[in-house]
Amino acid sequence: MDYMNEEYTEPVSPAGRYFNSSVICSYCFGFLESEVPIDDSQTISLLQHVFLPINPRFSCIMVKDDDGNMIWKRVEVRPEEHVKVPIFPENASSSSGLYDQYFSDYVSRILTEKTPSDRPLWEFHVIKYPTSTASGTLIMKLHHSLGDGYSLMGALLSCLHRADDPSIPLSFPSRKPSEPVQSSTRQNVFRRLLSVISSSFNSISDFGWSLIKSGMIQDDVTPIRSGLEGTESQPFTLSDISFPLEAFKEIKSRLGVTTNDVLTGMIFYGIRQYMQEMKSKGKADSTAVVMFNTRQIEGYQSVKDMLQPNSKSRWGNQISFLQVSIPKLNQASISNPLEFVWKAHKLIQKKRKSFSVFLIGWLLGLEMKFRGHEAVAKRMYSTLWNSSVVISSLNGPLEQMALANHRVKGFYFTMTGGPENVNISIMSYMGTLRITLRTLKGFVEEHKFKLCMHNAFQVIHQAAMNAPAKNHSF
Repeated sequence: MDYMNEEYTEPVSPAGRYFNSSVICSYCFGFLESEVPIDDSQTISLLQHVFLPINPRFSCIMVKDDDGNMIWKRVEVRPEEHVKVPIFPENASSSSGLYDQYFSDYVSRILTEKTPSDRPLWEFHVIKYPTSTASGTLIMKLHHSLGDGYSLMGALLSCLHRADDPSIPLSFPSRKPSEPVQSSTRQNVFRRLLSVISSSFNSISDFGWSLIKSGMIQDDVTPIRSGLEGTESQPFTLSDISFPLEAFKEIKSRLGVTTNDVLTGMIFYGIRQYMQEMKSKGKADSTAVVMFNTRQIEGYQSVKDMLQPNSKSRWGNQISFLQVSIPKLNQASISNPLEFVWKAHKLIQKKRKSFSVFLIGWLLGLEMKFRGHEAVAKRMYSTLWNSSVVISSLNGPLEQMALANHRVKGFYFTMTGGPENVNISIMSYMGTLRITLRTLKGFVEEHKFKLCMHNAFQVIHQAAMNAPAKNHSF
């Protein structure tokens, strides 16, 4: 614990400031499901000797310096103040001895609670009661100003190890794109020229549309968007659904697209199916804000590497977003649901080739400089409120993890703080894709929404298996 005696101050990054503003207070939640009942006797020791040394920010609070600038300042940490062990009614469980409803109600409550600002912005919740999916659950609640999902995943992996052999590092799904088809030099020059022209046109178009969309144009009110302000402080429910990753790979290979294309198309199709089930107009204007990591790296780096000044995997909030219009349900897509996958592929390919993300980042930087973090936070809030759903994803390990002799059976996450009524997060772990749905309680019918997502996968998988196996040109 010698590191606690060191003086430490660091400026709060722009992202750290607008994630902790008067309009946005955002948290990342990670859920570790244990195969065995949780023994929490080592919790305080693990926090002191494993978690806190990972990053100085875990021992800091936000304060203003003498010049009025926000900085991270190290304070004394009392780990016991950050650990919550709830007590559920022993005599009120179901006949099965499971505590799913109590767990759900507890999670719904802590999703909207704020951590005290006079101590470091994180909490651990130890749920020692069994549910239908685990013998116990560890919930990590970390403020988004501490870092993005990539940073916090790196911190988490510093505490975990491979269950079968701790001496072997965990491995992750590859993010490398397929090798391009070789062509002549003249063809390459011509294609690059066309690509530059197309990217420039798309960038200008996307940048203009994004500014108008963020500031003036709202999505239609639908069963996934209430149109009411202030819903970020209202109760949400959390539900999830799991799919075999291999099935997505089958669809991907069959259609000649990417796994993300399949996932996005399935989610879009499930959303439109839910809207139709709720007697909503199938042609309502709805937009998804797709969050992504901007680091140009392969896999997760060690926290030590992240903390290096010039590291490509730099710690912090290195994220951006794409605003993607959710394809409308029409007769063609009803008869052939694969249209949603192909449309998702086209939309994402077009957006990723655009420079609008960097132009928006440049604009936000200027706004931060001249108008301050509150103005940027309000712009981000407006962007999310004008849209219908937020989608984010993380790659988890291929092998099973363990923490203090507790094998991790399941792993998923979610984020809070935005005004969206539907937030969808995707996590891969041990060959399974787990989709977590955070939905506004009392507005979105979570069970029907979940069923529509499951049906969307089944329909798309069956249609893909019946389609001829070939690569499609887009």
